[in-house]
Amino acid sequence: MSHTAKSTQRAYGAAAHVSPSLSRRALVASALAAASSAVLFGLPARAHAARATQATIDALATAEEKLAAVEAELDKLAADFEALSHEQDRTVSQIEEVQAQLDETQAQIDEKQAELENKQGVLSRRVSNSYKDGGTSMLTLLMAADSFDDLLSNSHYIEKVNDADKQVIGEIQTIRAELEQHKSTLESQKADLEALKEQQAQQLSVMQAKQAEVQQLVDGLSSDVRDLIAKRDAEYLAAVAEEERQKAEQDKFQQGAGGSYVPSTGHVSGPVKSLERVLSACRAVPSPGNGLCAMWVSRVFASAGFGYVGGNANDMYNRYCTSSDRGALKPGMIIASPTHPHTSAGRIYGHVGIYVGNGTVMDNVGFIRSIGVDEWIAYYGVTVTPRWGWIGGWALG
Repeated sequence: MSHTAKSTQRAYGAAAHVSPSLSRRALVASALAAASSAVLFGLPARAHAARATQATIDALATAEEKLAAVEAELDKLAADFEALSHEQDRTVSQIEEVQAQLDETQAQIDEKQAELENKQGVLSRRVSNSYKDGGTSMLTLLMAADSFDDLLSNSHYIEKVNDADKQVIGEIQTIRAELEQHKSTLESQKADLEALKEQQAQQLSVMQAKQAEVQQLVDGLSSDVRDLIAKRDAEYLAAVAEEERQKAEQDKFQQGAGGSYVPSTGHVSGPVKSLERVLSACRAVPSPGNGLCAMWVSRVFASAGFGYVGGNANDMYNRYCTSSDRGALKPGMIIASPTHPHTSAGRIYGHVGIYVGNGTVMDNVGFIRSIGVDEWIAYYGVTVTPRWGWIGGWALG
């Protein structure tokens, strides 16, 4: 695409369907649109061949190319930042899960420790009591033996009791050791996750600083683009004035001709006749170029006998498109979206067409096409809901 085409694409609207990309802020779109619409709104009722100087058009194209590249970088940084934020969120969730397991494991260790201490206490008391008078102690049990066989039998019983206690204690100690090992593993996992969390936090901090740097560059380039748009529009208006001066007599001659221009009052007699002229102009006015969707709409209404309504697609949306009620959509209304994610120009300037009835929208995407209104709304309504209304407040029937 040439510099001129790229410049005018960003200046007047969106191009044909291309691969989606991340959407930019609508505030940037409105600000850049206002810079152009403030100059172009209310031009005389004529479709002009005038244009700005090639040097200004090329300078604007270059500035917009730089702006689009930096915006793309900012979009990528934003996407990377969002992805890393999600990763950090997962890390924090894992830390919480491991901490919950640590708490549960520690509770089990405490429980087994209490059980172990209880068993050890029982065994200690049993051994101690065996040497005290009274009751059936180990000494009493051994001394009460009537024979050597009884002595061996009683000794074996005492040994079995002690072995059983020792086995229980051993099992408790084994379980506690396993729990301590599990706790150690969990603590190691938590330490690794905490280190990962810190690393991610540092990466996020670096990315935030980079975003701020790139955003500052975007702001500067946006200002350059606004200044160049203003210069282009001033040159265009000067060329229009010269063209009007040269064609003043021709304009008077064409005043009453069907489908031709009328004086800049913008009035056309009869709503039905006005609608017929608009629909006829939709079929007759050629594409002014790729991306010049708003300029084509302006020329259609100028050719139908209305004043030339300047501005970008999102300017037309903000001024005239107030309804999203399908029942209120009438032939002759413009239909617009102030921003869409399919092109860099679309993110800033949006897209606009004319509803011609029978569920059909006509618009300029480098050529004049007819497209179903449902398909149009679905495609251009990804970011903002498309709306419609009477351009210039001219109700056409």
